[in-house]
Amino acid sequence: MSFPDPIAVFRTEAAELLEQIEAGLLDLNHDLADKEQVDAVFRGLHTLKGSGAMFGFEALAAFTHHCETAFDQVRKGIVPATHDLVTAVLNATDHMRALIETPDGDHGAMSETLLGRLRTAVAAAGLPEAPAPAAAAPATAQDAPVAASGLTTYRIHFSLPVNAMANGTNPVGLLNELRDLGACTIRADRSRVPALDDLVATDLHVCWDIELATEAPRSAIEDVFIFVMDEMELSVEPVGAPEDARAAPAAAAPQAPAREEAIMPAPVASAPPVAATAAPRAAPAPLPEARQAKSAENVRVPAERLDELMDRVGELVIAQSRLSQLANASADLQLRAVSEDVERLSGELRDTMMVLRMVPVAQLFSRFRRLVHDLAIETGKKIELITEGETTEVDKSVVERLADPLVHLVRNSCDHGLETPEERLAQGKPAAGRIFLSARQQAGEVIITIKDDGRGISRDHVRAKAESSGLIAPNAALSDQELLQLIFQPGFSTAQQVTNLSGRGVGMDVVKRTIDALRGTINVVSHTGEGSEISLAIPLTLAIIDGLLVRVGSGRYVIPLSAVEECLELSIEEDMRSRGRSFISLRDSLVPFIRLRDLFMTGTKPDPFQKVVVISTGAERVGLVVDQIIGDHQTVIKGMSKLHHDVATFSGATILGDGGVALILDVGHLVTAGQQQEAQLRAAG
Repeated sequence: MSFPDPIAVFRTEAAELLEQIEAGLLDLNHDLADKEQVDAVFRGLHTLKGSGAMFGFEALAAFTHHCETAFDQVRKGIVPATHDLVTAVLNATDHMRALIETPDGDHGAMSETLLGRLRTAVAAAGLPEAPAPAAAAPATAQDAPVAASGLTTYRIHFSLPVNAMANGTNPVGLLNELRDLGACTIRADRSRVPALDDLVATDLHVCWDIELATEAPRSAIEDVFIFVMDEMELSVEPVGAPEDARAAPAAAAPQAPAREEAIMPAPVASAPPVAATAAPRAAPAPLPEARQAKSAENVRVPAERLDELMDRVGELVIAQSRLSQLANASADLQLRAVSEDVERLSGELRDTMMVLRMVPVAQLFSRFRRLVHDLAIETGKKIELITEGETTEVDKSVVERLADPLVHLVRNSCDHGLETPEERLAQGKPAAGRIFLSARQQAGEVIITIKDDGRGISRDHVRAKAESSGLIAPNAALSDQELLQLIFQPGFSTAQQVTNLSGRGVGMDVVKRTIDALRGTINVVSHTGEGSEISLAIPLTLAIIDGLLVRVGSGRYVIPLSAVEECLELSIEEDMRSRGRSFISLRDSLVPFIRLRDLFMTGTKPDPFQKVVVISTGAERVGLVVDQIIGDHQTVIKGMSKLHHDVATFSGATILGDGGVALILDVGHLVTAGQQQEAQLRAAG
């Protein structure tokens, strides 16, 4: 049995922690009085520091200690949070990522620079200067400061759940944090330890009784256990207060015992009597088991395993299709019954697998809050990011590939789209520009929209740039959508000068190529002075789709069902009448169509009654003339080989039930080809 690499697990969890810290900081930046966000950021920093020290990331723990200390003071209400402090900690999170990825790298200069900014922000906020980070090795009781007066002695008893160590909680770290608060006496209680034959090495049965003399308040003691509080038994009582029946104080012991006392109990023969406390602790409380069951509700699975499982489900769908074909050709009723059962089960398994691969786009949208925050500082603009539809789910592989295109679109909106505060006020707009990022599901697609309320796209600038670059002929007749789509051409940019954000004409080209690779489409709407809206229509999944299986000549092809609007019949007479113009009348509108038989050069005669499959992408429609519509088909998408990567008409292939291969048509490319054909015919007419 293989176990996950603990360092890899730590890096994954640390990345999630940093995302939570970043989200909390950005929320706090909008409302500096939000106590809940201050607490959330502090807890995240505290967890990151403790986990880093546990797994040997000493530099990370030391660096994070500074930020934690500053937020601890804010959390205690000594001073309020400030924008400068939030920005300083945001910049520090980037450095924390570097310390996690390359812990042995030379980060000293950057650490000092960021700590200098943090100290400046701390001083401006009215805080005392951030103290030096804690030493790499935890302090012992001898190292703990002992004040001459003002000490309070607490009796502490705590026990962790049985599975605490298996889940990564280190009780030694908790004990060392208590030692940092003052001089303490620690005694390990072994009354719950089972017999040797029943002992499981990874289970924790030891609990502890501590007597702590400290100037710190009781809340500081409880903060030590802040992240395991819900899963443990804990009592903290000052000496002289009524004692908790579960936590009788330990007998007096010399100050600052050796650390090993807390880890390795003395032999049984020399152990002090524990009869008074053993009885109530003999039976483990049911709470740890309930917590253990709750923690098992979520399981972290590597993405590669999901991909492998998806491949197996795809093969099962193909095998089931072959079985259905054999059963339908057979008179054996039992075979048909088994085939129907397998079809039902494989369909349920497929749907379950699709759900497992789905993730909310909130994971994607959350990245742009930090991006917009940084762009606002870099451009000197006031920018608000508004998101909608974060719960919309899409295939994880689609989310991963959408990250870069959306970064380019958001940066473009911030740099080109939004005006400066002075320009906006002069136009009667609010000083702060707005970026709207939304997602919604529509049929088998997810529509992601990036909208701004800025200056809009200047058609004159786009045309002038396209003509000077040779992309279009001077005074060429273009529809509004065709003109706006020119911004996605390689090397196209209307920026007057090259900056760190834009001007080289490569960002929007990346967007176009990525969306095309995802078999998606892009629609642009822009109004001068009101802003622009770019919509990306992306398939929900790249693995299995519902398709319409058609025949053209002797070949079979699949059209994604989500793009199909309707099907019409085209007789030979109508086909002959439409020769030379390739239009059909559809409810008082003309729709161009493409004869796939001619496009694929089948060399066959058309069937007597051909069919027209009307497909659409956004507002654009085109008809595809086929010989026969075979029916719906559950399509498992297989990628094209490298030899066919430049064949734009097809987006992939699938295996049919009889073992044959059907090519999947690229709807976006065919719609574009149909619209170009329409433009040529109109120009010729």
